[in-house]
Amino acid sequence: MPKESDGFVRAIARGFSVVEALGRPPGRHTLSETAAFAGLTRATARRMLATLVALKYCEADGRYFSLRPRALGLGLSYLNALPYWGYAQRALEDLRNEIGESCALAVLDETEIVYALRLPARRILSANLGIGSRLPAHLISLGRVLLAALPPDQRARYISEIEFKQVTPRTLTCPIKLGEELTRVEQQGYAWIDGELDPAICGIAVPVRDQAGHVVAAVSINTISGTVTETEAKKKFLVALKRTAQDIRTQTTANG
Repeated sequence: MPKESDGFVRAIARGFSVVEALGRPPGRHTLSETAAFAGLTRATARRMLATLVALKYCEADGRYFSLRPRALGLGLSYLNALPYWGYAQRALEDLRNEIGESCALAVLDETEIVYALRLPARRILSANLGIGSRLPAHLISLGRVLLAALPPDQRARYISEIEFKQVTPRTLTCPIKLGEELTRVEQQGYAWIDGELDPAICGIAVPVRDQAGHVVAAVSINTISGTVTETEAKKKFLVALKRTAQDIRTQTTANG
């Protein structure tokens, strides 16, 4: 953790680390567990917890501490600040109803994508994924769209920092091939991934742009691997997916 300075307040950083620690499963932790997860001493964690209890962001029950509903407001503050989020909910619901598959919207945070919306279809039994869930960006169609939109220097730096692992037999593990794939995604305007993170899931994604044309998010359609090829997915989903992305942009601009 950086040192205290005019540009960094360690107490705030410690407080957020405790909130994140309390958010880990199973959702209730002792002082010692919280301190260990947050990387703090017991004494520091105790002061942070006492402050959060006083502010009603968490509560104590015997030896255990857990977050209170008020903590949900921290995440909702981010979502409510996204100019497109409110309309995107309706747009994704319409898309899912039209095509009958799982739909999602995500943003890029460092090396991961974070779901801002996810509407599962019943046929996909997966997954304990919802708003706030994180996945490695380079193995998800949403992430590849967002990575492809980065300036070349940032994209190269990202690739250089990835710890490539063979998650499934189809996982892309070569930095050079990933760079080539991101270039292809940038040129064709969509990303397709089949079974690279989860062998049972494939997906296609396109960017969502703001009024100035900058990529601010990505939307995707996901289905069961083996049910469609990339060519079939393009024919079946791509027009509707791009229309949804454009609708979100248009409505955001109109209401901005």
